[in-house]
Amino acid sequence: MSCGTVSDALHKFRHLGLDLVPRKDFEVVDSDQISVSDLYKMVDTIRQRHGDACRVPVPHHFFLSLKSFTYNTIGEDTDVFFSLYDVREGKQISERFMVRLNKNGGPRNPEKIDRMCALFTDLSSKDMKRDLYIVAHVIRIGRMLLNDSKKGPPHLHYRRPYGCAVLSIMDVLQSISEIKEEKDFVLKVYTCNNENEWCQIHENIIRKSSTKYTAPSSNYGLIISLQLLRGDMEQIRRENPMIFNRGVSVTRKLGFPDVIMPGDIRNDLYLTLEKGDFERGGKSVQKNIEVTMYVLYADGEILKDCISLGSGEPSRSAYHSFVLYHNNSPRWGEIIKLPIPIDRFRGSHLRFEFRHCSTKDKGEKKLFGFAFTPLMRDDGTTLSDDIHELYVYKCDENSTFNNHALYLGLPCCKEDYNGCPNIPSSLIFQRSTKETFSVSTQLSSTKLTQNVDLLALLKWKAYPDRVMDILGRLRHVSGEEIVKFLQDILDTLFVVLDDNTEKYGLLVFQSLVFIINLLRDSKYFHFRPVMDTYIQKHFAGALAYKELIRCLKWYMDRSAELVRQDHIQEAMRALEYLFKFIVQSRILYSRATCGMEEEQFRSSIQELFQSIRFVLSLDSRSSETLIFTQAALLNSFPAIFDELLQMFTVQEVAEFVRGTLGSMPSTVHIGQSMDVVKLQSIARTVDSRLFSFSESRRILLPVVLHHIHLHLRQQKELLICSGILSSIFSIIKTSSLEGDVVEEVEMMVESLLDVLLQTLLTIMSKSQSQEAGEYVSCLLSLLRQMSDTHFQHLLDNFQSKDELKEFLLKIFCVFRNLMKMSVFPRDWMVMRLLTSNIIVTTVQYLSSALHKNFTETDFDFKVWNSYFSLAVLFINQPSLQLENATPAKRKKILDKYGDMRVMMAYELFSMWQNLGEHKIHFIPGMIGPFLGVTLVPQPEVRNIMIPIFHDMMDWEQRKNGNFKQVEAELIDKLDSLVSEGKGDENYRELFSLLLLEKIEQETWRETGISFVTSVTRLMERLLDYRDCMKGDETENKKIGCTVNLMNFYKSEINKEEMYIRYIHKLCDMHLQAENYTEAAFTLLLYCELLQWEDRPLREFLHYPSQSEWQRKEGLCRKIIHYFNKGKSWEFGIPLCRELAIQYESLYDYQSLSWIRKMEATYYDNIMEQQRLEPEFFRVGFYGRKFPFFLRNKEYVCRGHDYERLEAFQQRMLSEFPQAIAMQHPNHPDDSILQCDAQYLQIYAVTPIPDNIDVLQMDRVPDRIKSFYRVNNIRKFRYDRPFHKGPKDKENEFKSLWIERTTLTLTHSLPGISRWFEVERRELVEVSPLENAIQVVENKNQELRTLISQYQHKQMHGNINLLSMCLNGVIDAAVNGGIARYQEAFFDKDYITKHPGDAEKITQLKELMQEQVHVLGVGLAVHEKFVHPEMRPLHKKLIDQFQMMRSSLYHELPGLDKLSPACSGTSTPRSNVLVSHGPMSPESIKLVHRHSPLNLLGSVRHSSSSLSSHTSSETGNLVILTDSSVGETAEDMYHMQASPSTSSLSSTHSAPSQMINSAPSSARDKYRHSREMMMLLPTHRDRPSSAMYPAAIMENGQPPNFQRALIQQMIGPCKPCSDPNLSVAEKGHYSLHFDAFHHQLSDAPPALPARTLRKSPLHPIPASPTSPQSGLDGSNSTLSGSASSGVSSLSESNFGHSSEPPPRTDTMDSVPSQAWNTDEDLETPYLPVRYSLSEPDVLESLKSQPCRSHSAPSGVIPQDTMDPPALPPKPYHSRLPNMENEEGMIIEDDDKHRPLHRKVSQPVSGGKEEQARVAWEHGISEQ
Repeated sequence: MSCGTVSDALHKFRHLGLDLVPRKDFEVVDSDQISVSDLYKMVDTIRQRHGDACRVPVPHHFFLSLKSFTYNTIGEDTDVFFSLYDVREGKQISERFMVRLNKNGGPRNPEKIDRMCALFTDLSSKDMKRDLYIVAHVIRIGRMLLNDSKKGPPHLHYRRPYGCAVLSIMDVLQSISEIKEEKDFVLKVYTCNNENEWCQIHENIIRKSSTKYTAPSSNYGLIISLQLLRGDMEQIRRENPMIFNRGVSVTRKLGFPDVIMPGDIRNDLYLTLEKGDFERGGKSVQKNIEVTMYVLYADGEILKDCISLGSGEPSRSAYHSFVLYHNNSPRWGEIIKLPIPIDRFRGSHLRFEFRHCSTKDKGEKKLFGFAFTPLMRDDGTTLSDDIHELYVYKCDENSTFNNHALYLGLPCCKEDYNGCPNIPSSLIFQRSTKETFSVSTQLSSTKLTQNVDLLALLKWKAYPDRVMDILGRLRHVSGEEIVKFLQDILDTLFVVLDDNTEKYGLLVFQSLVFIINLLRDSKYFHFRPVMDTYIQKHFAGALAYKELIRCLKWYMDRSAELVRQDHIQEAMRALEYLFKFIVQSRILYSRATCGMEEEQFRSSIQELFQSIRFVLSLDSRSSETLIFTQAALLNSFPAIFDELLQMFTVQEVAEFVRGTLGSMPSTVHIGQSMDVVKLQSIARTVDSRLFSFSESRRILLPVVLHHIHLHLRQQKELLICSGILSSIFSIIKTSSLEGDVVEEVEMMVESLLDVLLQTLLTIMSKSQSQEAGEYVSCLLSLLRQMSDTHFQHLLDNFQSKDELKEFLLKIFCVFRNLMKMSVFPRDWMVMRLLTSNIIVTTVQYLSSALHKNFTETDFDFKVWNSYFSLAVLFINQPSLQLENATPAKRKKILDKYGDMRVMMAYELFSMWQNLGEHKIHFIPGMIGPFLGVTLVPQPEVRNIMIPIFHDMMDWEQRKNGNFKQVEAELIDKLDSLVSEGKGDENYRELFSLLLLEKIEQETWRETGISFVTSVTRLMERLLDYRDCMKGDETENKKIGCTVNLMNFYKSEINKEEMYIRYIHKLCDMHLQAENYTEAAFTLLLYCELLQWEDRPLREFLHYPSQSEWQRKEGLCRKIIHYFNKGKSWEFGIPLCRELAIQYESLYDYQSLSWIRKMEATYYDNIMEQQRLEPEFFRVGFYGRKFPFFLRNKEYVCRGHDYERLEAFQQRMLSEFPQAIAMQHPNHPDDSILQCDAQYLQIYAVTPIPDNIDVLQMDRVPDRIKSFYRVNNIRKFRYDRPFHKGPKDKENEFKSLWIERTTLTLTHSLPGISRWFEVERRELVEVSPLENAIQVVENKNQELRTLISQYQHKQMHGNINLLSMCLNGVIDAAVNGGIARYQEAFFDKDYITKHPGDAEKITQLKELMQEQVHVLGVGLAVHEKFVHPEMRPLHKKLIDQFQMMRSSLYHELPGLDKLSPACSGTSTPRSNVLVSHGPMSPESIKLVHRHSPLNLLGSVRHSSSSLSSHTSSETGNLVILTDSSVGETAEDMYHMQASPSTSSLSSTHSAPSQMINSAPSSARDKYRHSREMMMLLPTHRDRPSSAMYPAAIMENGQPPNFQRALIQQMIGPCKPCSDPNLSVAEKGHYSLHFDAFHHQLSDAPPALPARTLRKSPLHPIPASPTSPQSGLDGSNSTLSGSASSGVSSLSESNFGHSSEPPPRTDTMDSVPSQAWNTDEDLETPYLPVRYSLSEPDVLESLKSQPCRSHSAPSGVIPQDTMDPPALPPKPYHSRLPNMENEEGMIIEDDDKHRPLHRKVSQPVSGGKEEQARVAWEHGISEQ
């Protein structure tokens, strides 16, 4: 595989989690049959093979294929020649590839279709870096001139130059290297402007000399494809068979490749036709010269097929050059290959014939000269590689060349002429002295030579007196020539040596050394087998060994004397082959003489080894040349072992080697370079065949280990040492399978074990992973080879316990580091498992020594702690967690090794038990590590280890009387470990079961059981927390889980640090979810733990080291910032004050100024910025499938902005996709609670504010009250209508009861979470009469609010809402709404049966009367603003109102004095209310009376129409909004508003200003009204800045009665909306009660009004007959029947709780003076004293309920007090003195006194008149 392929494959396998499997010969390697070192090398080789492959030089090849020649405008046949051209050297470096094309551009030979391809071979890496081009020359075959038919006859064809194309290899190399297939390129063919420069056209194109060539007219040309191939030819043929099946033409380099193979037979002569200079010859124009070339043998025969124009086409016998038109000095530059057979080379010559090609009609080619050259000189050398300028001889067509001897005797060139000066002039051929012809040649032959010195050596006998000189000149012969004639040269040398040993011995030795070293060159390295074959089969120098030994010894002995040692070093490098010759020579001699002179030979070898030891023992520090000599000797030395083993025994050779290696100086005496050489020599010794014999190993191992030990101690050359050790262990492992290696292992343990451990510790501290891997494998190999005996000897050999302790600490530390550092990558599973197996085996051997030596009196904590740490790390190793493996892999591991975690756990438990009383030393230190072990998901490990915790508790209890340390540490570590993903539900159960079983027997069982229970509960929460965090859970789940865990840490186990950590985690979650208010409350928990002190605090989490004051200040600022982002400014203000006090006490006025400005900004924000009132939803989580912190619990959740019930339901169901929606609001039974499923029960609830006092104050703007209505809420309620007893079919109201549920939470909302658990629930039943009172009273309040709102928005004409509201009430009353109440409760029969309800019945009557008056005012306002197109609707309302009044006339006699405005007659708008006339005292009482609603307000509740299955008449009563509250505490409890019924099947709700849903029975009946309203222009809110609109005038004065009526009767509204309405339906209207004051421009400005308008246009309601209002509360809706209450998780009908509800009918952004008499308008706010130091005073302030007959403001004296500086704190209700609506001042000591309603007592006319006069007086004053 290529580099990229292996690398990519490994990356993909690793990504897939696959393991590397070492294989040998395609078989999986058994790790038991191979040493760990070898296994490591195999795996490492697999991993690094791609790198190795890239480093080995490989030849490159270009595959080129010609697809087509599309630039086909030539119209003649063409020859295209491709070649590789080197720009820098300016020469062609390859043969030419020739393609012959026809005039259509296709191959001339049809068989060549799709087979016009070539392979340019043998390009080296160096070639690939050259600036190479593919050059294509196009030669056309045809007329002399392409476009001139007159030039030459058509039957004669000439080779004529046409064009050239080039392609830069550098430009395309990257693109073709990245793909493994052919890539196409287009080569433009450029034509030459001047034929004289044809030989340079490719250079001109490359240089872009555009003036010298012409570009083609189109982009088409030669289309070729290229592919880059790598590897030797055999590999290319094997991997790309399709290329060779296409008949690819192999196109070789000119000259030899970088590596010459011995079998590569080649005999090619490359001839380049360079140039010629010829005479004009009497012609008027220059000649058209064509050169014809032949190869002729000695006998004159023309050699067939010895001329090749290029690969791809067959060779030919003659060559015809291309013709340059009218050129007497042509420059061709065309290369021709001459593949002449070797046996025909000698005697052959080349003949060049020159002809002039006439362009006349005959077209003759006239011969006018020739030239020739022989291929071989007389001395036997071939034509030299050079330019040869040949003589041109004259001739003509009549000349004959039959007798070639006629011209061969002539000189062919100048050099030849000098050799034969006496040439007769009478020869037939005369030389033309003015004409020349030049060719150049290049020989690539493995058989022929051009070297004279080499030929002289081979023929040395011809020159006996020159032998010395010839031998000396051999060194100057090129290597290519020597390897070509290697055997001949060697034979010659040994013949010369035998001829005269004394005379030629040293020269022959030097020549032999030169040739041997030549073969060390990489270019000729492949000829070494040729040398080996020669020595074994052809060498015959039987006496040569004596001279070779003598010369070699002579060189070595002189090494101490000579300064220049080049010859000695060369001899040392040639040592291997010199010994081959010596040994083979001795063998030949011994055979010939039957073993004579054996002792002399042995003696000479021993003497030679003495000389070798002498050289190595010399001190080389002072001589650099001597170092190189020793290095050369050491490098070559191991190569002679195999030769010596042929002549000597293994022990003898081993002794030679030991003596030689022992003579080397120690490390400290020689330099680093020699260290490397020495170790490399040792490494080759270990790798030699000699070392594989056990006899030699026993001799050599001590000296080898000695040198390695020295290097390891000094930490030098670690990689080489590790390689040596790996080889030793590999050999020993192989030998151990066959024989006994106990002695060798013992030697290695004694010499290496300790130093190996020390080396590994050093390497691991430097994180050198490669060296660490090598040495780890060595250590593991050694430990694996150690038997019981070895371990026993090792432990017995320690002189003291300190030495043993040091050893144990080292080995434990190495093992720990081995597991921590992950020396072996994750995919080396084989290595990791084998390592673990060796470690656990070793630990089992060592643990007994630990117990034996360090337990009792000699207890050593450090060693034991190291042991425990190792065991814990071992069990937690990722590679041993078999649960994560595939079943097949797990089975394979268990079958081979078993579960090694269990083995180590047993060992660990056993050692723990052996500790005895020393266990206390590991408490609490080992609790965390042991806990990590017990969390491993292996049941057996857990069973073994969990009881250790009981042991720890028991020992700490004995020592300290408690186990606080165990408890604290266990809890701390449990948190971090579970959050890391450890532990599961099974562990929690097993932990509890095992420990409780153990603790049962203890005296401290109670505290123990309590502790175990706490830990078990903590685990439940931690597991829930982890599951939420790691899964794709929603933010709500994560936050809820975190709150649950945080509270557990605080309340149950009091772990403050963990509590604080989770505070910050929770805060971060809130910030991520943009719950800024909740984030602030969360951070406030930490802030409250801190004091304003200067106590220093340590660095913690992201906090730096700082004082407690600084940290608390920073927290306060951050909390204030979060409250600001959450628009909860009321919560931020107390913190601003707290910071201000601190800054003031420190005189930090700059910070004080900043915080005061911040506080002021918050006040402005409260009054100016828009805030939405959230909805609240009750959610029940039932079933065992829910997380622990939710299971079978109910919560109330604070919804997001704009989130209605439907959206909340969808969100919850998406968070719990498996949950089943419950279809009823009833509490589930046990079958649901205990089932393995998830049930969700969701409905909306209404908040019950705690801070009622603020809501009672009439002068507090609604923007402020709005905050207190939905913040700091802990109680919520919802109502469910039902029929008690038999249902009255005639009148449902008689039996319609309300079940009111009040939920109390654990914490107030908002808080640290958006939802809190329900702590307590209370149920109260509301009677039908009480329900009716609440319904009517709420509807009255809604009408008053709406009417007041429209009076202040008179400039905006759209009154759809008022129209619908009036229509809904009047239509319902006419069709039986109020009449049904009359039938139900005013019936004598009912009064008789319920005597206790008399007062309530009277109250209901009063409310009905009040409703009639309010409707009258509403109709007057409606007439004023009604659109002309809606006049018919108004007329209808007037008529129905008359009917309603008539129906109530007899029962309520006070209705007979209603205004004529209601009679249907048209009256002027200004006189509508004036026409009412004076009112009776009863009427005045009704108008002036304030319901208790005005005192306490109302909380949002669910309002609905009557039950969907009631009659249509009763269904039309749609009058339920705000709650009605009694005037006594009891009344407050019994008189809360509740929904009358539940119908609400429609999900399309009306705007929030409307009641939630229309009665289903009324929708069709009044569809026409809805349709008419939809045609009207949409209603637009009045801008909040329009505080005091123009009033309705009566004769220039405000109508007093109207003002009085509106002021007394109509309450303000609140912007809160119905939780069961959609987002788009929410809206907000500002209320301005003094709408009739037209002269208020002098009044002081009020605070800006807040608007919660969510859309500029209000949506059209679902039905005009269902007037719905959200102005005074959130009116939730029930769907389904009254019996079910809730259906399909739809919106629920929620009523009021039994507690006094806060007032909600206050006015939005209305200045408080609007409620005063006119004289009070000049002082908008009464001065109130306020400071931080008077809570007692403020607590005593309670607002007094308003009376219906208030005295004028001038009657009651007013106290002057300082204006309030701050609004009431959200945490503590602070109420300043308030002025009531009529100008009354409530005294400081006044208490909240309930007012009893006495409706039967008429109000005196004097008081009524007094009040009226006061109002009129105020208006006139204005």
